[in-house]
Amino acid sequence: MMGLFLWPALAAGVMGLALASLCAGRYDVPINRMIAILAHHVLPINDRWEPIEQRIVELIRLPRTVEAMLVGPQIVGVSSGSALGGATAIFLSLGNIAVVGSAFLAGMAAIVCVYLIAATRNRTSTLMLVLAGAIVGAFYASLVSLVIFFANPDDSLPAIVYWLMGSFATASFAKVEILFISVLVAGVPLLALHFRINVLALGDEEARALGVRVERTRWLALTAVSILVAACVSVSGVIGWVGLVIPHFTRMLFGPNHRLVLPGSLLIGSGHMLLIDTIARTVSALEIPLGILTAIVGAPVFGLVLRRTKARGW
Repeated sequence: MMGLFLWPALAAGVMGLALASLCAGRYDVPINRMIAILAHHVLPINDRWEPIEQRIVELIRLPRTVEAMLVGPQIVGVSSGSALGGATAIFLSLGNIAVVGSAFLAGMAAIVCVYLIAATRNRTSTLMLVLAGAIVGAFYASLVSLVIFFANPDDSLPAIVYWLMGSFATASFAKVEILFISVLVAGVPLLALHFRINVLALGDEEARALGVRVERTRWLALTAVSILVAACVSVSGVIGWVGLVIPHFTRMLFGPNHRLVLPGSLLIGSGHMLLIDTIARTVSALEIPLGILTAIVGAPVFGLVLRRTKARGW
């Protein structure tokens, strides 16, 4: 019964945060004008707003808001690989398109490395995946440090460091398209696997006994998530803690069923990132990198979530 009210409440909360994100900033746009700007494309509304307000809402804040709603997951190894690709492209001054493409390709290369390390006699365990991810992540992180060491302190170094800390400052509709495509290619199949993922949570032996092809399902899910992570990091840099905190918090609300956890994480994660981004660009004259705020908020919240989870025996 609670879920009947929880879903509309979450959707309304995300919508409210999205509207606040479109209005708030160093140049505030009243909500009535903001709604009129967005609605005038389909409704006969007179131009009762300033041209600068329309440019800010449509060209800057709208793609940034949508991007914030879609960004979030993080996997050790994939994120570090994407960070290396993006940092290298910035180091070589290849442009924004190359940064996005390099980050995505390097992230996918990282998951291949994780697979090669973790796969043993056509079987992989969760422990091997975690260890392989840690190994690949550490290796790529050291290469990122090497790129930073050789970067020009007056040119590429500040850009690399700022990008690695995460930001939506360069949001665009082209990047939003990348995220939408990744959600369709990887997010929809991941949601379709929710039952098999539930069975995998019971353990490999139980899953095999129930007829689930454990290795195939695990790697399908991991590949889908890796595509999402690589796409997210490629457009916004590394934003940590979201993919760690939000799913656990969602399980506290909906239980362990991934049919509810996956869409619930999308809604709650969208609201979380909208709030973080709005704070990052409004509380000070300089925009705060998102990775800093997500870590400051995520670490203590994750500690509390773990305590609650342990107390419930999950």
